[in-house]
Amino acid sequence: MSEAENPTRSSAPQVTIEDVRELCGASTPHFALQIRNRIARLIANLPADSPARLLGEQEMERLRTLGMDGEQRGHRAEAGLTPLASVNDRPDA
Repeated sequence: MSEAENPTRSSAPQVTIEDVRELCGASTPHFALQIRNRIARLIANLPADSPARLLGEQEMERLRTLGMDGEQRGHRAEAGLTPLASVNDRPDA
């Protein structure tokens, strides 16, 4: 059911902020771009000043970044400690 919409959401008279938040939820890098596409379809017909559209556009950018760059967990090594190879390979290391 990839990218299938919730039938109860599509029958709602107007898209709300809660609809956008429901789609975003706890998004992961693996599914971020699929969720971004679903949000784009959800807000496509909303007016430019709609709160749901504004939130949707913000979330779409966040999801794009999450999907392309992944997520960073943990922190850099403390003084005197060698960082893990996976952390050391980051471009900004």
